[in-house]
Amino acid sequence: MINYKQFHYFWAVAKAGSIVRASKQLHLTPQTISGQIAILEASLGVSLFRKVGRGIELTETGELALTYAEDIFQTGNALEETLRAGSKERHRLFRVGISDAVPKSIAYRLLAPAMSLVEPIKIICREGKLESLLGDLAIHRLDLVLSDRPMPSEIDIKGRSHELLECGLSFFAAPSLTQSYEDVFPQNLTNAPLLVPGEDSAVRKRLMSWLNTLRIQPQIVGEFDDSALMRAFGQAGVGIFCAPSIIADEVITQHNVIKIGETNQVVERFYAISVERRANHPAVVAISTASSKITTHRTYHLNIAHI
Repeated sequence: MINYKQFHYFWAVAKAGSIVRASKQLHLTPQTISGQIAILEASLGVSLFRKVGRGIELTETGELALTYAEDIFQTGNALEETLRAGSKERHRLFRVGISDAVPKSIAYRLLAPAMSLVEPIKIICREGKLESLLGDLAIHRLDLVLSDRPMPSEIDIKGRSHELLECGLSFFAAPSLTQSYEDVFPQNLTNAPLLVPGEDSAVRKRLMSWLNTLRIQPQIVGEFDDSALMRAFGQAGVGIFCAPSIIADEVITQHNVIKIGETNQVVERFYAISVERRANHPAVVAISTASSKITTHRTYHLNIAHI
């Protein structure tokens, strides 16, 4: 097994950037720390640091080890805080991965029920690419992943995907653009500058297929993995953009744009992905069972399948 005291010395040096700075923080001599790290490296059969001039830097293996160290000692600190706190002050950790294709306001709506449990919850959110988040879910560094697609079949992870939300798509434009494209929707998208989700977004293919079926050819002037960034460009008048219809009023208010049309022929779906070991986490259950309480609208419906 890893000697966690030695691993903690490694983590401290990696965070501090040098053995000398880490030794001052830990109130140990540099020789003690360097000696313990050398023993750790020998026991693992790897090099965690390499010399660069008068200093040191992490090797690729060291970079990988640091990601685990961050989680290990963050969890350890949380455990210490929990055990030291009174029973009424204890918070259960709920670690969520959010695919960067999921709009943040929708992520909040889906996660909000977890914050209203009788048992206090401390939520930790991580945002990133779905494949990376699923890797963390597989090794139980996450309790749940929110995504715009179910778990890909080619990924060998024993997880379960449950659709929480399905909604239509609305299109928006800055007031300056609406004056130039006044045709009836969706014909007003013809030759119009359009901002679209990036290729990693599940709705991208459905959107382009719908436009092709209608023989509508807009000018694609931007592709965005981050929906918030796409809206910022849309607010500036760079192009027309789309968003889930469930948040249409929010988009209009926040970005001072006008809704030019909506469709149920293109839908966005959002899923909760969990693994068996985390399926009974109270926050995971709350998110599933409370999804039916989100206000419904004719352009979308909710699936209340239990996780």
